[in-house]
Amino acid sequence: MISQRKREHPVRTEGEATSNDVAIALFVPSLVGGGAERVMVTLANGFAEQGWRVDLVVVVAAGAYLADVSPRVRLVELGASRMFFSLPALVRYLRRERPRVLLSALNYANVVALWANRLARVKTRLVVSQHNSVTRGMRSEPTIRSWLIPLLMRHSYPWASGIVAVSNGVAEDLARSLSLPRERIDVIYNPAVTERLRELSALSLAHPWLAPGEPPVILAVGRLTAQKDYPTLIHAFVALRAQRNARLVILGEGELRENLEAMVARLGMTDDIAFPGFVANPYAWMRQAKLFVLSSAWEGFGNVLAEAMACGTPVISTDCPSGPAEILENGTWGRLVPVADVEALRVAMCEELDGERRADVIQRAQHFGLEEALKAYLCVMQASSSDIPNAGYDAIEVRDETTDTH
Repeated sequence: MISQRKREHPVRTEGEATSNDVAIALFVPSLVGGGAERVMVTLANGFAEQGWRVDLVVVVAAGAYLADVSPRVRLVELGASRMFFSLPALVRYLRRERPRVLLSALNYANVVALWANRLARVKTRLVVSQHNSVTRGMRSEPTIRSWLIPLLMRHSYPWASGIVAVSNGVAEDLARSLSLPRERIDVIYNPAVTERLRELSALSLAHPWLAPGEPPVILAVGRLTAQKDYPTLIHAFVALRAQRNARLVILGEGELRENLEAMVARLGMTDDIAFPGFVANPYAWMRQAKLFVLSSAWEGFGNVLAEAMACGTPVISTDCPSGPAEILENGTWGRLVPVADVEALRVAMCEELDGERRADVIQRAQHFGLEEALKAYLCVMQASSSDIPNAGYDAIEVRDETTDTH
């Protein structure tokens, strides 16, 4: 069954024939509102802006970041109902398009990409990127997945032409978990800071909590999952609120929304804690918030931390594995507190709200720019500007349709 979905950029189903010379393909399950998905869209747009012909290959063309894909990038939907069922379609794609490089992200997608590339028997250079800790990430998976996925990763990752981790902590965990030589893994920090971020952060945001004279707003951004440990943040805020006037806004969606809202209701804090859901432009919130807090139990990098710093907002983070301490240079650019420590987080928030002297977080955020990341990825891909084919898809006829998998 074919369903029509109008796009502002080229999109096609996996089976459509083309005469295109694809230089770089990026593979990710979907474009839901996660950090890895945002990074892949940012990289795809950045490569295309440089003149590369880019395919963004997804299992299902759905998610909050779909609208962010540049018209210069061709979106290819494999049309499978689940990640592992996409293997045959990805093999066909690789055999037909023969991209020079395929960059994949996330554990399941990396395993599928490695097997597809092996089965396709093409000369595509495959680079896998690791965006989170294997050890921590698998603890939250069902039992069979918690041992099966690392087993498949351990077997297939050595086939990769290149392996990228988004922080040194993730690289060390990956090498240890999969028995990989550490020198095989390159560390490339995520491209959290872009010109688009700067533009969006400058937009006005009409919300009564942000009006002049209102109490300071503490902001958190991320999926409502166990990894983000919002209960610790909520309890720390409740303790802070007993001492001073303030408000807490948590942007994001996820499976724990009902639980978190019920917790806030039990604590009698519904007038002071808000869950606006997923917001397409969190940067305007970041710029106007008094303080940004990352309360995670673990992270791969911590995109939102670097993004908030780029907006000029003071930050506090748990000293969780693996990215925040690297971003903040062990507390030079923002406060670090122990994981799941309610009192330490309360004290840090109180002191930060009262403080007058703050580090120039915008200066530090420049280390996590798009241009730096693109250059580093091209190095791992072994691609140079002389390899760039005629850019763009304007002359390619592409049907505006995708497979309906429901």
